[in-house]
Amino acid sequence: MEGNVFKRKIYKRMLQWKKESNGKTALLIKGARRVGKSTIAELFARQEYETYIIIDFSIADKAVKELFSQISDLNFFFLRLQSLTGVSLHERKSVIVFDEVQLCPLARQAIKHLVKDHRYDYIETGSLLSIKKNVKDIVIPSEETRVAMYPLDYEEFLWATGKTPAYELIQYAYQNYKALGDDVNRSMMRDFRLYMLVGGMPQAVNAYLESNDFSTVDAVKRNILELYMDDFRKIDPSGRASRLFLSIPSELSRNTMRYKVGSVIENATASRLAGLLMDMADSMTVNFAYHANDPSTGFSLHADYNHFKMFLSDTGLFITLAFMDKDYTENELYRKLLLDKVGADLGYVYENVVAQMLKSAGNELFYYTFSEEDSQAAKHGTTRNYEIDFLLSRKNKVCPIEVKSSGYKSHKSLDKFQKKFSARVLQRYLLSTKDMRKEEDILCLPVYMAAFL
Repeated sequence: MEGNVFKRKIYKRMLQWKKESNGKTALLIKGARRVGKSTIAELFARQEYETYIIIDFSIADKAVKELFSQISDLNFFFLRLQSLTGVSLHERKSVIVFDEVQLCPLARQAIKHLVKDHRYDYIETGSLLSIKKNVKDIVIPSEETRVAMYPLDYEEFLWATGKTPAYELIQYAYQNYKALGDDVNRSMMRDFRLYMLVGGMPQAVNAYLESNDFSTVDAVKRNILELYMDDFRKIDPSGRASRLFLSIPSELSRNTMRYKVGSVIENATASRLAGLLMDMADSMTVNFAYHANDPSTGFSLHADYNHFKMFLSDTGLFITLAFMDKDYTENELYRKLLLDKVGADLGYVYENVVAQMLKSAGNELFYYTFSEEDSQAAKHGTTRNYEIDFLLSRKNKVCPIEVKSSGYKSHKSLDKFQKKFSARVLQRYLLSTKDMRKEEDILCLPVYMAAFL
């Protein structure tokens, strides 16, 4: 494990699996590449077991891979595995980690028999997209507990940067509906903008801590993005997936009500590219927010999967991708965020980070758009479009969320939504850069509190 090993929330979930499963299932950690799956698996193995074996299938010897073609005699299998790795295994006190398990389908198929044997615990790591693509001619194990791993969330980022008390203050203020005060909020927003710039990819965070230099951090993020692009080219040599991925910042910056596939790929539609878009979702490098045709609980029952917005799963990567074709010094998002010069024109950046925070907190993403006649221009027969950036389902009701990159003086979409669906609304939220306050029945929160919603 190179560099800093950061405290991650998924560790607690892994402890829960170990206790509750007691060897009855393997743990599959799925996530985008470079989010820290291998690191957390190794840390967990080292700290929670007497001995462990890690098989990294990206570099494993041929002799190790061939073991999985013959597992009818598990006694012989384990004897050979211990001999090849030089590690002694102890019943119910050892774990075997299958790192990058998608590269050895036979090993994943073997999980069913290994779990049934019950001698040891098993942890698998891999990209969900690659795992799904490498299952031909094998039996998919049902004896798996699957957990998703994302980039560092804001709390984990503050842990990594030594600012745990700041998050505790934010949490206390949210839970007790207490304003922080303008000076404290400005300080908190500086920290949060730093999170937006660096992002939550462990390598990028490590580069920031070691160098305190954004050009170094940006270089790391570019390498990660190139890795993602290479992966997309493998699953789609035509380059369509890569183009869709590259166009996420520009599509969001248009401030349109959906990602327009046809503006990126000529004559393409979301329905025609459904399989490719599903592959992109499975890569966990992007987050999809789907249009809810009926803004009531059970959004997925009324979702239009051909109308969506697409976000990057990490806002630090988003900021780098937006200026991927230019040098770091020309990236105006760095400059504006560092100097606190973010105006309404950069609301899409805040929208991306809110999508990231809501998704990491376990929410599926939905949004809602509607049109109404403009009263000021009614005589011309014109209509005005409104958009609710995100919808959450809570207590059999809905919570509409509007995201702004500046203040909270205007919230016409929230007001129109309330008028149209008042019986369905539990709480309205407006997320901005300003301190907490209550405006009528709208709870205005600083954007760094999004994870609590």
